[in-house]
Amino acid sequence: MEWYFHSARRVTFPGLELVRFLEGALMRNSDHSIAVLALALLAFATNAEAQASAAKPKLTIEQLIDIKHPSDPIWSPDGKLVAFVWDRAGVANLYIANADGSGAPRPLTSFTEGQVGGAFWSEDGDLLYFPHEGDLWQVATAAGAPKPVWNKPDPGSGYVLSPDGKRVAFVRSKRAASDDGPHSSDLIIRWLSDGTEATTAHDDVGIHDILWSPDGLSLAYVSGAKIIHHDESPSYSGAKLIYRVSEYVPGQICAIKLADAKPVPIAKPAEYGGLAWLDNAHLVFDGQSGDFKTYSIYLADASSGNVKVLHEIHEEKFWSIPDWGEAGAQPWPSPNGKWIAFLSDQDGWDHLYVMPASGGDAVQITKGKFEAWRPAWSHDSTRIAFDANLEDRPGDRVLGIAKIGDDPAHAEVSYIPAEPGTNIEPRWSEGDGRLVYQHTDTHNSADLYTIGSNPGAPPVRLTDSMPAGMDRSQFVEPQFVHFPGPDGQQVPGWLFVPKNINKNVKHPAILWIHGDGVNQNYDGWHVQRNYAVYYSIHQYFLQKGYVVFAPDYRGSIGYGRDWRTGVYMDVGGKDAKDAWMGANYLKTLPFVDADRIGVWGLSYGGFFTLIAMTDQPKLFRAGVDVAGVTDYTMYYSDPYHGDWTASRIGTPEQNPQVYANASPLSHIDRLERPLLVLHGTADVNVPFLESVWLMDEALKKHKGDLISFMIYPGEFHYFTREHVLLDAWHRVDDFFDANLRLPAATKLKPK
Repeated sequence: MEWYFHSARRVTFPGLELVRFLEGALMRNSDHSIAVLALALLAFATNAEAQASAAKPKLTIEQLIDIKHPSDPIWSPDGKLVAFVWDRAGVANLYIANADGSGAPRPLTSFTEGQVGGAFWSEDGDLLYFPHEGDLWQVATAAGAPKPVWNKPDPGSGYVLSPDGKRVAFVRSKRAASDDGPHSSDLIIRWLSDGTEATTAHDDVGIHDILWSPDGLSLAYVSGAKIIHHDESPSYSGAKLIYRVSEYVPGQICAIKLADAKPVPIAKPAEYGGLAWLDNAHLVFDGQSGDFKTYSIYLADASSGNVKVLHEIHEEKFWSIPDWGEAGAQPWPSPNGKWIAFLSDQDGWDHLYVMPASGGDAVQITKGKFEAWRPAWSHDSTRIAFDANLEDRPGDRVLGIAKIGDDPAHAEVSYIPAEPGTNIEPRWSEGDGRLVYQHTDTHNSADLYTIGSNPGAPPVRLTDSMPAGMDRSQFVEPQFVHFPGPDGQQVPGWLFVPKNINKNVKHPAILWIHGDGVNQNYDGWHVQRNYAVYYSIHQYFLQKGYVVFAPDYRGSIGYGRDWRTGVYMDVGGKDAKDAWMGANYLKTLPFVDADRIGVWGLSYGGFFTLIAMTDQPKLFRAGVDVAGVTDYTMYYSDPYHGDWTASRIGTPEQNPQVYANASPLSHIDRLERPLLVLHGTADVNVPFLESVWLMDEALKKHKGDLISFMIYPGEFHYFTREHVLLDAWHRVDDFFDANLRLPAATKLKPK
């Protein structure tokens, strides 16, 4: 719309800007004729803006569920193709893309349920092998339908291709008569060409984590690991309902020369991870002490089983590198067996280090107030690719390459100018000429890209995971802000303000608390599928007029060791206050209605939501707890999570007051506002029983009228299946609408 002033100057106003201008004119002018004219024009402009806004297609929950997530990219032997897994609402299939970005990715499988993973290429690159339904399958990359490799079903698991590409090692198990009995396992070597096989090792309990030596003459594996099930029927649930608690018992690392067929047990610490072959005769792995304060890297002789410590780090609080002990985690030996790379936060930030495999001092490769992560050696052992955030932009990540050469002490670090946003997990092509990596930003969920390893090469996009027709121009970019925490420390957070918001009107707001503790928000779509779905639903809420705020409370990654370990002996203390005090920040915004702020979170974020709703019963109008911990004494007693809890706050006997504070369950009598609880019955991260106990206590304290509880049968901790997501997101949408969008938006009074 155009407006002409008496000076004959013409000014063009977009609809909403004109609305704001006219509102200001009304506030500044008392002249009746001007006011009448302004009112008429204001009504016209408001109607025009509403019509223009209505013309744009709005995001729907159904669209959001249609967003796919790519993972596990693997280069073809010739470097011309990239195979990967594409997941939509818990259903994953294999796809293949041209590495130069030409054409659209092609599906190799079209399964309607379940997951596909662990794929590997044939020696010539014409086939992809993958496990499916307990068997090994294959599919031609040029054309054809997937089918089992062998003519008759041959149930197995853990398929691993040999270095020469001609054989697979896998485990064939015999289930016990009961789930609690041992699952006898054989370690099998089988030729892909004709199915000839040999049994290499046996274990009465189980075998997993098979690793070929570089020369293909030996195997390493873990035997004897098992899960012991403990059944319980607490009184508050009733005798007919039995809840299963799973206890994991670590196994024994073994090495075996195929010619000898005699397993050699490897001495190990109580906790270990990151198992890998250093060379044809040695293994490396890492572990931490029982008090969680000492981290060690070990070297094992595969022939004798003898182990020695190569490197050791002592922490004042607890060892807290993200994803320690996860599959594929550190340490990372170089392909030539000369070096070992690992991450450490010795200087206060997670950085890349390299040490000689023969022993000696480690060299710090990256330096600065940022965090490096996910290193990957080039095939020629001269370079390490990694991703890192930036000192002034902790929510972005860039790709880096450390040129090690023959001496880490003279390493050169450079960064690849990939697309702005979050770039993670680089993987080298054969020949080390290119990298494949994952990228997200404010307008795109996770996608795969390739880029040359030399400076100046432009990135090439391989996938587009969003459904056609989604209007990305409507997505809101977050603003990085800080606010004071309970002790005055500045808490980082991400503020989302709806586009074209009328800041002369007060709006409802939602405080989102991420889970996992050791996680963070990003400057755009989250890199993990489990949290990307929450970023998606927040974009939906933004288009409905909600302001959204996501704090990175202490305990979050991305901000250095001291912020991450700030939860030590204080879980549910200052970290929880960091989270709910985000509402105090929202109250400082003149366009936020202080009486209509909601809070929600997943897992650890659900725990903080419960704390907020009970410790500050009038701060939030409503809350949603998604699979949150309700009592840390109960969580500690769960065998799967006792170590995580003890590393941060000790045991309940050692620190009873800390555990008492970390129990929103015991404060449920303080609840004054509506609370929605969502939980899946198959959750092992936070057992479903936590929410059952919460319901019982709420009813005893006469709070049943305030709590709604939705049970999702068979669902895991992270909601994935389409029907669950549809119900959960619509339920949360309706809940917040019912509690936060009334009364109608209130216009600000003129100053």
